[in-house]
Amino acid sequence: MTHCILASTSTIYGGTYLDYLLKHLEELFKDTTEIIFIPYAQPSGISYDDYTAIAQKAFKKIGKKVRGIHTFDDPIAAINNATGIFTGGGNSFVLISTLYRQQLIQPLIESLKSGTPYLGTSAGSNIAGMSIKTTNDMPIVYPPSFDALGVVPFNINPHYLDPDPKSTHKGETRETRIKEFHHFNAIPVIGLREGSWLHVANDIITLEGKNLTARIFEQNKTPYEVAAGSLLSTL
Repeated sequence: MTHCILASTSTIYGGTYLDYLLKHLEELFKDTTEIIFIPYAQPSGISYDDYTAIAQKAFKKIGKKVRGIHTFDDPIAAINNATGIFTGGGNSFVLISTLYRQQLIQPLIESLKSGTPYLGTSAGSNIAGMSIKTTNDMPIVYPPSFDALGVVPFNINPHYLDPDPKSTHKGETRETRIKEFHHFNAIPVIGLREGSWLHVANDIITLEGKNLTARIFEQNKTPYEVAAGSLLSTL
């Protein structure tokens, strides 16, 4: 039993933190009083306390308490006893390295499989895939493994950007990078655009969000688009 929202981003253009997801988070965390927040990805090097305060402000709007996992004496027990978990965005390498160091990977897998509702944004969604190898982040730390939680049977590329034909930039596009990934790996990849998310309910995985499409990459296949409402469970 799995119940997750895996979002490309925490904040869409012109919005505030998590505001575009709040009505869906009310449903996701309807039986949750306190949500355990994992701030380890530390966007821009923000402190755990300051990052947690941002999450607290957002969830207060729907009447939910948030406590940072770093405030627990025993973070493993915190995950084991959690009734709701949120992992924020930032750097995926820093995030997964800290999760391994704190011995939280297996407790998270078991908690999510047991039905604990989970929200991931950006890096927090990256770690829900099979690995973090399709992140956009710089490898500023060296994690023990790139293997992630495997909540979904594919990888996610949050903040997916299409090539801009008017751009003077001649570097690699996201599509090129994912093609490079598929030269060595067979795992499908979801290019998840801003404002889109995946809703995971047991074995049913649905693309959601503002009628946006997502770009699907499979090894030795031409990339293709899927519409909001599409089922991705068979990837």
